[in-house]
Amino acid sequence: MQDNLVINPPEPVLVPVIGGGLFPVRRVYCVGRNYAAHAIEMGGDERDAPFFFQKPATAIVLNGSEIPYPVITNDYQHEIELVLAIGRGGDNIQTEQAGEHVFGMAVGLDMTRRDRQAEAKKAGRPWEIAKAFDLSAPISEITPLNEALPTSGHISLHVNDELKQQADLTDMVWNCTEVVATLSTHYRLEPGDLIYTGTPAGVGPVEVGDRLVGSVEGLHDLHIQIVDPAV
Repeated sequence: MQDNLVINPPEPVLVPVIGGGLFPVRRVYCVGRNYAAHAIEMGGDERDAPFFFQKPATAIVLNGSEIPYPVITNDYQHEIELVLAIGRGGDNIQTEQAGEHVFGMAVGLDMTRRDRQAEAKKAGRPWEIAKAFDLSAPISEITPLNEALPTSGHISLHVNDELKQQADLTDMVWNCTEVVATLSTHYRLEPGDLIYTGTPAGVGPVEVGDRLVGSVEGLHDLHIQIVDPAV
């Protein structure tokens, strides 16, 4: 600790990398309504453009963890996502160069307090209370990117062995290169940034005791369990 710091700095958030090493998390970006079917199920229009929001680094939950059911919600919902891990910074990135800025990929969940989101929407207020809370962004180990960013691949989520969400990456409104390029026109991307690229249709509630398994073709599965916060 440096002598001039008045409190201890927070511990860095680190995600394991397949093959060895740790990825330090800087920011967590998310893409909203990047699958047309999900946009429709949320009351939107398939022609609506996707958009961005953020979660704190403290939202990250490592693979195999138990997650306490969060406070101030009675409608805690799952959203399975492909995650991109940025290894090289930049702004105004061209789609043709987007893959050069991605270190690797992972499976993630954007856990959402849906009742709080509905209240915020109705009141015309920001969504932070519904999205940007601790332990709301589980993530698998990061697989280094050895080839171009994927344009296809199966994505799914099972809850207690029951299939709840499934789609193909071809169903994304913005593909991976477009997500990186578009986000870089809004914010300068830096090494350590994670981008949760959106969820397919089929989002729904989870309860204490539920076991969630998220999959994206070619990546390590994500396993988490929802537990009683009082335990």
